[in-house]
Amino acid sequence: MRILVLGGGGREHAIVVKLAESVLVTDIHVAPGNGGTAGIAKNISLDVEDGDAVAGYALANDVGLVVIGPEAPLVAGVADVVREAGIPVFGPGASGARLEGSKSFSKELMARHGLPAGFSSAFTDLEEALGYLGEVSAPIVIKADGLAAGKGVTVAMDVHTAREAIKECFEGRFGEAGNTVLVEEFLTGPECSLLAFTDGITVVPMAPAQDHKRAYENDEGPNTGGMGVYSPVPIVTDAEYDAMLDVMERTVAGLRSEGIDYRGVLYGGFILTDEGPKLLEFNARFGDPETQVVLPRLDGDLAEIMLACAEQRLADVDLAWKPEWAVSVVIASGGYPGEYKTGKMILGVERAAVIPGVTVYHAGTTLSADGTLLTAGGRVLNVTALGASFAEARQRAYDAVDCITWESMFFRTDIGAKAQRGRDAWKD
Repeated sequence: MRILVLGGGGREHAIVVKLAESVLVTDIHVAPGNGGTAGIAKNISLDVEDGDAVAGYALANDVGLVVIGPEAPLVAGVADVVREAGIPVFGPGASGARLEGSKSFSKELMARHGLPAGFSSAFTDLEEALGYLGEVSAPIVIKADGLAAGKGVTVAMDVHTAREAIKECFEGRFGEAGNTVLVEEFLTGPECSLLAFTDGITVVPMAPAQDHKRAYENDEGPNTGGMGVYSPVPIVTDAEYDAMLDVMERTVAGLRSEGIDYRGVLYGGFILTDEGPKLLEFNARFGDPETQVVLPRLDGDLAEIMLACAEQRLADVDLAWKPEWAVSVVIASGGYPGEYKTGKMILGVERAAVIPGVTVYHAGTTLSADGTLLTAGGRVLNVTALGASFAEARQRAYDAVDCITWESMFFRTDIGAKAQRGRDAWKD
């Protein structure tokens, strides 16, 4: 079976690596791919947000499964067009992707189905939003309603910061995504992501993961798409895991009850509060960088699982999780998540990759005409390591990071440090 994967980040490189292990897969095409996927798949040029173009390419090239990685093509309804053309698709249609494409829709669905979450109000008028802020005060969370590449969220510890975040949204910093602004309750506790495969009926959870959203050490600085992640999450209790899984199952059932056919990955972002896990958000696809620690631990055939989701027979597929721990450190371009320069020569990836248990996923790279590996994004590499213990996986990851260099790169040195100290670390 030939598979077409849409996307060009670290998530898609991790997906391609895992798909390439499948006995069902003959070859993989990736649009647009990156410097890492080029070695194991065919990178192609294709407008991934144009459903007709994607369907046309799939039909012309005998593609047996289309896997949609990023959120933008999902929100644009690419899965609907490809599915209507008779091609199996891993990814929800536009109606299901609204879970991520519209935070207000997501919050309304949570309320309709009694899912645990903090309070939230949506506004389309600046003065009304600022007036409401005066009622609830700070700390508070301000979110652009639409897609903002993981950067449309401000955790405001004071009213001034919250006011400025609201103004930035309405003044167009995030384009149309900021036309509606959510003012949400600030929940305290560690974050945890739980992803699940689903065919719209059956829900099969993946291993929990914990991302690090802030750019700098000690969880300081602006929000990013994620600076590092690990799996499993040692602080999660069995009761908390069961509660999160219950939320995921109720969500899929709720979507089905509203006539929404949801096939692909459902991502639940949770805060582990003293009252139990509460939802922060939903994503309609694999998380990035969570995918880079979850898929290496998957003991199963990813192509078989994805095809089963697309064909609504997930209940027939078995999967398990390897006992190893996984830690991934993001190496980014200097200036990220703000302005940064690209085209910097990357050295040392091959040396890092020979460390036992290490895989270097490419997130923002490209190859020059002479084959030189260059930076091509803000988050450039995801250095992932497996180990028999959390400490071993973390040490291997940082040993591998130390092998890599380019001008102005940066990374956090504290990925996983809180988890090693235990639950009380989040009370510091």
